Amino acid sequence: MNRTFHLVALLLILLPAAASAASADAARVEKTYQLSLDQWTQDLRGTTSAEARAKAWAARPDPAAAARQMWAVISPALREPWTLEPAAWYLSIAAGLRSTLPNGSSSLTFAEEIKAIYAAVETYHMQSSASPATEPAKLPALCLAMAANDDPRSLSLLEKIQTAHADKKVRGVAALAIAMRLKFLGDDPGLMSKRLTLLRSAIIDSAEVEIHGVAVAKLAEDELYIIRFLTKGRVAPDLSGVDSGSIPMKLSSNAGKVVVLLFWNSGVPEAARVLEMTSALTKKFAGKPFALIGINNDSTASLREMQKQPDLITFPNFSDPQNQLAHEYRIGAWPLAYILDGQRKIHYAGPPGSFVDITVAALLEPSPPAAK
Repeated sequence: MNRTFHLVALLLILLPAAASAASADAARVEKTYQLSLDQWTQDLRGTTSAEARAKAWAARPDPAAAARQMWAVISPALREPWTLEPAAWYLSIAAGLRSTLPNGSSSLTFAEEIKAIYAAVETYHMQSSASPATEPAKLPALCLAMAANDDPRSLSLLEKIQTAHADKKVRGVAALAIAMRLKFLGDDPGLMSKRLTLLRSAIIDSAEVEIHGVAVAKLAEDELYIIRFLTKGRVAPDLSGVDSGSIPMKLSSNAGKVVVLLFWNSGVPEAARVLEMTSALTKKFAGKPFALIGINNDSTASLREMQKQPDLITFPNFSDPQNQLAHEYRIGAWPLAYILDGQRKIHYAGPPGSFVDITVAALLEPSPPAAK
């Protein structure tokens, strides 16, 4: 009996220490990846030849490798509250990474891992009244990470959190995340009404909650602005700024063209895939009234170096290191694309992908002759 008691006591002492060590390992993975991105940016900025720039770009830190490192740390302990914050970081990295299948289509590289995170949240971290042990303060960041994930399972889980979680503030953050997620699914009146109701709940229940230093009230305010001014059929704001060489640029100078506005930077995990997509778009619609314009928030010097590789960046870019232009469009998740017609009316807003190609092609189709 005494031996059993001592073993249990020893476990109670060791388990928190093990969790603390694993939490530190997770923080180390995140910090190491960010430092490697910062160093890569510095290396790219210091290149002086096309060959050196190409070599530097090829040495970009691998987000998939960082995701695997984080998964190795958190996967054995997904039932533990400390894993929620690193899991949010994992989702922000892994959700944009896709692998090409033999048939040419693509799928999420880490689909099973993401599924396991969602299952753990539902099983261990819902904080129903029957299981009040989970720390609710750790869920908000994960809710917002799910809002930026176009996996259909993310919406289903957010809805469960919003209806079933015992903590009102967590329910409010989940409501905000659902409203953010729904904006990519359409803009019919019923959906708009639902988004407004969710945003009202978010403001009432969790206005003062801060996520990455930004209050829910401010995030909800931006979503309300998007509903009023940046939905399908609205005329998009004009943009005035400069490129990486300080040459003035204006969005309105592309009047009459179908325009893809791409908000991006070299640090997004799927940067290579996004640039491949832009190259394909510019080739496919060459010679047509079409323009692809980037809004890039890397440092101006970094953007300038990247643009010296014409086979890498095939489109003009606003240099927006202070996010002033991105704020005009209330960009929260990167990368993001807006598609505008020749009158600058919005036809699509969402992640860059196949819908961009389809929407541009449809807008460039000649209108059928009017019936006589």
